Amino acid sequence: MIRIHQVLATLGYGDAIGHEVLGIQRVLRGAGYESDIFVETADHRLEPLTRDYRELVDASHRDNLLLHHFSLGSKASRTAYALPDRMALVYHNITPPEYFVGVHRTLARQTFRGRRELRAYADRCDLALGDSEFNRADLEALGFPRTAVLPVVPDFSPLDREPNWLVARDFDDEWTNVLFVGRMIANKKIEDLIRWFHAYHTVFNPRSRLLLVGAQTQFERYVASLHQLVATLGTPHVHFIGHVTDEELVAFYDAA
Repeated sequence: MIRIHQVLATLGYGDAIGHEVLGIQRVLRGAGYESDIFVETADHRLEPLTRDYRELVDASHRDNLLLHHFSLGSKASRTAYALPDRMALVYHNITPPEYFVGVHRTLARQTFRGRRELRAYADRCDLALGDSEFNRADLEALGFPRTAVLPVVPDFSPLDREPNWLVARDFDDEWTNVLFVGRMIANKKIEDLIRWFHAYHTVFNPRSRLLLVGAQTQFERYVASLHQLVATLGTPHVHFIGHVTDEELVAFYDAA
């Protein structure tokens, strides 16, 4: 039987791409296909579910199909490019580099290089899939001849877990909790959310708070600018929670 493997730069814990990759693997294995996930790096909690991208060379066969999740250029991407396997590219968008200029030099460089590398796959792929019509149109504009939309199917099963109120218990009251979930990163435009909350809290509802739940590592300069904005506006009750477990996230959703 044809083997259908997935390859990507990194498998992150709790992010959208990671959930999609694991979900696709479950579907493929359930259909009887041999399907592994080859990565350059992975969160330590997910490493047992992956294989090193260099092992892809030995697993390669021209009859195989690689689902290549492209978000940034990587060694894993370039290895997959050089192999004879058939390839379908899954494009998750590349954040425009200008969002990271002055905030994260490495990501600014990586996103610029990644978008440049993406063009090279137009002649390598049998099919290029965007996870939205916006991304599909992006692929078409870059010269990919065959494109389609593969919508992200969210996995809500982690939200079925018993909530852990250790972190969120102070917010389980009669106040209105506005919840943001995502990485503290410049392209999320969290500064706009803070400005909106300042107006909402000041004009409409003083018994409200803003809960910002998500990883803050690697973007310390941007997070510092958000703290400075909160101080400048004088907005109370903006809470930078940081990364939480699935069980803690369930509690925050319950409190919101």
